[in-house]
Amino acid sequence: MPLRWGDCMNADALVVGAGIAGLRCALALADAGLKVVVLEAAPHAGGRAASWADDTTGLQVDTGPQAISSEHRNFIAMLQRLGTAQQVQWQRSPLLTVVDAKGVLRVPSPRLPPPLHGLALLPGVLTRLSLREGWSHRAIAWRAARMDERSVRDLDADDAHAFLREMGVSPAAIDWFWRSAMLALLNVPLEQCSAASMMRAWRLLLGRSGWHFGFPRLALSQLFVPGACRAVMRSGGQVLFGARVRRLQLAGGRFARVEVEGGPSIAAPHCVLALPPQALAAVAGASDEAALAPLATVARYFRASPCISTYLWFDRPVTRERFWARAWTCQGLNTAFHDLSNIRPALAGRGAVIAAHAVGPRARQDWDDARIVLQTTQEVREFAPAAREAKVMHARVHRTPMAVPQPRPGTEALRPAAATPVPGLWLAGDWTDTALPCSMESATRSGALAAEALLAALGRPVKLSLEAPDTRGVVRWCRA
Repeated sequence: MPLRWGDCMNADALVVGAGIAGLRCALALADAGLKVVVLEAAPHAGGRAASWADDTTGLQVDTGPQAISSEHRNFIAMLQRLGTAQQVQWQRSPLLTVVDAKGVLRVPSPRLPPPLHGLALLPGVLTRLSLREGWSHRAIAWRAARMDERSVRDLDADDAHAFLREMGVSPAAIDWFWRSAMLALLNVPLEQCSAASMMRAWRLLLGRSGWHFGFPRLALSQLFVPGACRAVMRSGGQVLFGARVRRLQLAGGRFARVEVEGGPSIAAPHCVLALPPQALAAVAGASDEAALAPLATVARYFRASPCISTYLWFDRPVTRERFWARAWTCQGLNTAFHDLSNIRPALAGRGAVIAAHAVGPRARQDWDDARIVLQTTQEVREFAPAAREAKVMHARVHRTPMAVPQPRPGTEALRPAAATPVPGLWLAGDWTDTALPCSMESATRSGALAAEALLAALGRPVKLSLEAPDTRGVVRWCRA
């Protein structure tokens, strides 16, 4: 929509950034009756979960991976509020299809209570690892079972690879399981990963069962962007695009206003900065306010993990799978694949549209589009023999500089809370302190936490966020 600066006056709160975190926060504040103005630098909402129309086919495609976990409880709750939760197609079996050097491994969904849920996985694992290599996980499994979130964070200074070796995990197990799993979950190689981030994920894999994946039946951003924007406008607010915040101004030590490039200064009693770390560092660093300098310093420590999404249009169906993953190899490119023609009803019977995603070190920034398309096509054909006879009708490569911030050693301790030292100013974003890996779920929870903090400051305490998942059953009883 066009910029309407007059509608920004007398706002109860500003939200800077219209990604998942910003829109979740704005939705909660609008539901509480506040007039909210959302300022987004891009020409569209969605942030790193945005969707865009392919110029040739007109198909709405996403900037990154589309899988949603049943453990994404805050994200699912937002979709339920917006009436789009039914647009997620859940896959309860298999949990995952993995391609590695030995072929295709279909991982069953864990059903039994933990730790017995691991029994269903054992036959498949033993086709890839020996009993001795599997047994090398005993110490790290016992360590994880006895941990809680506080003891997890004590490992933040260690790197994940060194910690695995210290715990006696075999090199073969590290290469086959840990490199693939943590690259998929955390988007970073083990040598550059915080052991705390790794162990948080590992203890939940050990201590929870019954989880599974789901896939949007339409473009990802359509699940949350239209509904959230409508809710903001119904409460008297605005969502303005092309509104890049250049700096913040304080008055009497508290937040006072934002300066927008090419527009006026906008005053409000409250502001939530729902920005990725690099954008926050730029805004806080340019603000020439001593109270904001620590925010800029912390934000600059976080580094981007890039993503390359490649879309291939084949002239015929190539597989019945909705989703599969490739195990880590030194030569591989993509981590995850989705066949959108098996997920979106509108694409059924119209050939195949494969979305492939390379993250972190697998997103080879030095490769040109032609090489990426060639490698991706080869990887699809390795998995789906029918693709070897199919013709690629169209291809598109989309590069995202930051899929998530890297969970490097030391980052868990630096993840900031929603409240800042500046009265009237809050933070949201997947990289803030949510007790979750950086993800859509972390972004959603951060938006709810920021809204909780802001409303509490108004004397209107309310519980909006759902707690991060924790271990269950026998694994929970094992805690020290």
